[in-house]
Amino acid sequence: MSTEEFWADARADPVAPGALLLCRAHAQAVAPAARLLRTRMVLTRAGENWSVLVPEGGPWLDGTEPVDRVLTGWATALAVGAPWPVLALWWDADRAGYTLASGFRRPVGYVWLSGGTPVGEDEAMHTFAACLGLDPALDVQSLDRLTKPDPSADAPARLRGLLAVLTRAGVCLPAGLSPGESADRLREAARAQPDARTVEGAGRHAASRTELDVGGGRLGPYLPWSGDPRARALAFAQVAAGLPLTAWGLRRHSGGWTTAGALLLAHGTLGLAYDLGRPRD
Repeated sequence: MSTEEFWADARADPVAPGALLLCRAHAQAVAPAARLLRTRMVLTRAGENWSVLVPEGGPWLDGTEPVDRVLTGWATALAVGAPWPVLALWWDADRAGYTLASGFRRPVGYVWLSGGTPVGEDEAMHTFAACLGLDPALDVQSLDRLTKPDPSADAPARLRGLLAVLTRAGVCLPAGLSPGESADRLREAARAQPDARTVEGAGRHAASRTELDVGGGRLGPYLPWSGDPRARALAFAQVAAGLPLTAWGLRRHSGGWTTAGALLLAHGTLGLAYDLGRPRD
């Protein structure tokens, strides 16, 4: 096959948009948080201490919003109220990449063009490795190779290379959940898992109740019912950050960022309401 024929075939069969949300937590901890996204998803195990969320739909499927923007917003929203990081993997006909969100830290991400050309910053890979506690020598060396030109690796192959590095951190995606697959195939593969469950979007009352169940662990002093002054300060910060983020998302017609801002507002408002209603000593 000539080079011209190869690229003609590639253009005739573009990569369908797809997305995965990897959470460094067990499924029972992820399910309550995922309901806050108000999007139907399939949740299943993805290795030791990891779970994966497979969206059953999304605005990128009808072309109303880019998959990377939506997934970045979703990952940020999930990570805001949880003590575990969220890794969003996404791809479409033009690009592929990832976004890692953890708490209130600034999300870190990297992008490859469809042919595998890296267009991200090398430092992002180092930050990524540090956030996940990867080996600073062996793993970072493997990640650095993903930032170098490689004509034999397209964009989905780059994401598969990233997942290969993460196997040493316990990630093991079920068969069929592979970058480059279409949304339909991802959904079918996820549903075929013995422990798969469907996560439905929560209504407003259920979402408020769910927010109370998501936190814990090292975030204890910051939770609304803790009575700690840090919880009140965090609530004010969430409202202050959520208002402009929601407005920006609405202005840009970005469902992902609007969700992230709305979740910040919900957390902050809940915290302030709880603090105001709490009896004083």
